[in-house]
Amino acid sequence: MPPRPLPQLEQINAEIFTLTYGSIVRQLIADFEDLDEVNKQLDQMGYNIGVRLVDEFLAKSKMGRCSSFREAAEVVGRQAFPMFLNVAANVTNWNTDGTECSLILADNPLADFVELPEEYKGELRYSGLLCGVIRGALEMVNMDVDARFVQDMLRGDEVYEIRLRLKEHRAEAFPFKDDD
Repeated sequence: MPPRPLPQLEQINAEIFTLTYGSIVRQLIADFEDLDEVNKQLDQMGYNIGVRLVDEFLAKSKMGRCSSFREAAEVVGRQAFPMFLNVAANVTNWNTDGTECSLILADNPLADFVELPEEYKGELRYSGLLCGVIRGALEMVNMDVDARFVQDMLRGDEVYEIRLRLKEHRAEAFPFKDDD
């Protein structure tokens, strides 16, 4: 399916967004001191954003329902990422049963101007917010997924790679019954 043209959205200055996110991460590190807890907080923040952001995406993109996980992953990479982050993700590395794939990003706006201190490179998932956003958004369209960074340029890797794994694709349930 060819990507639809993206609607014009109000945008904030990318540098302000990046620096604000960096300040949030720094404050979480100061507040929790435990990097595992910081990672959980970033993921939960992203999840909370994702469950709300999906409505805006669906309204502005006028996308129909995705029929499969493969289609949903393509929409995330080719339409949602450019719409909200101004960067596209290449969807690749599918497993044979179509339940796992990778989103490859050449650029990550959250990580602009960032250099992680050595003591954070092993545990801190600096851009973990993105995994939470994806997880929350896809849950709202009945897809339970795991999302995690497997490559991160902040840790010296060549690209940013988010690995997605479909855990369950639930049938749509309606909270009402039709009278026969």
